[in-house]
Amino acid sequence: MSAPRRLRVGAGSLGLLVVACLAGPWVLPVAPAADPARAALLPPGAVVTEVTTIDGRAYVSPEVEVEGETVTVAGPRRDEVLARTDVASMRRVRLWLGSDRFGRDVLGQLLAGGRISVAVAALAALVALVVGTGVGLAAASAGGAVDAAIMRLVDALLAFPTLFLLILLAALFRPGPAVLVAVLGLSSWMGLSRLVRGQVLALRGRDFVLAARAAGATEGRIWRRHYLPNIAGPLAQDAALRLGDLVLAESTLSFLGIGLPPDLPTWGGMVAEGHRVMVDGWWLATLPGLAIALLVISLALLGDGIQERLATGAA
Repeated sequence: MSAPRRLRVGAGSLGLLVVACLAGPWVLPVAPAADPARAALLPPGAVVTEVTTIDGRAYVSPEVEVEGETVTVAGPRRDEVLARTDVASMRRVRLWLGSDRFGRDVLGQLLAGGRISVAVAALAALVALVVGTGVGLAAASAGGAVDAAIMRLVDALLAFPTLFLLILLAALFRPGPAVLVAVLGLSSWMGLSRLVRGQVLALRGRDFVLAARAAGATEGRIWRRHYLPNIAGPLAQDAALRLGDLVLAESTLSFLGIGLPPDLPTWGGMVAEGHRVMVDGWWLATLPGLAIALLVISLALLGDGIQERLATGAA
């Protein structure tokens, strides 16, 4: 049975994004040194020359002229004139996605930001998956008053607007990477717990579960051998969609300035930085915004494809 088209497209586009972010530093040439005085806000496709002197200084400019015994590096206010004997190396580099207002290569920032954004969202999704699955299994297995108490707590947490909760926690703890993963994960497990509880309650009356219980199987064995394998599909679908939500949540916090520190590039932080110079550097906010959209759409297609595959298998 071939995989549904949405599953193939979603998995393929997601794989390309992840591979590009991971392999980019090894495939692409080394980015030129940042030079805000001469290489800021260069458009996509611009070609710059990096001039390095023997004492370690680096100049990056789209206009470098070598004439006789001097090298002239053009700048917006004044040109830098260097003696050729002081120049250690010169190289031309194409900035495929332009430069930001600090003169940094946007492509390198985009790939680095993708690694951080996806890693934070994936780890947060794992935290939510572990906590939500544990709470859902505990509620369904305990039943009675314990189940009711746990579900009322889950309902109360779900009633609180998630974005406000994230902003409150982020503002209180001013997160680094580990804290941000915890904040995102511990604020998004509630829906998973309800899903797991519902799946377990539906399974506990099935013949194979009743037979295992009649044969003397412990609850732990029933969880491992019957509950978890049968809820793996719905959990995979929910995890794909939840990962997209967490990418958007991380990007929102970074855009609002309460996400990761500014020295760690993220797609949301790049959008926030780019919107300040939207007129002069439209690509700074547009490109990471498109990357976020592509990632979320890929995850949505992946989740829909998993659902379609499960429905086809059940039929």
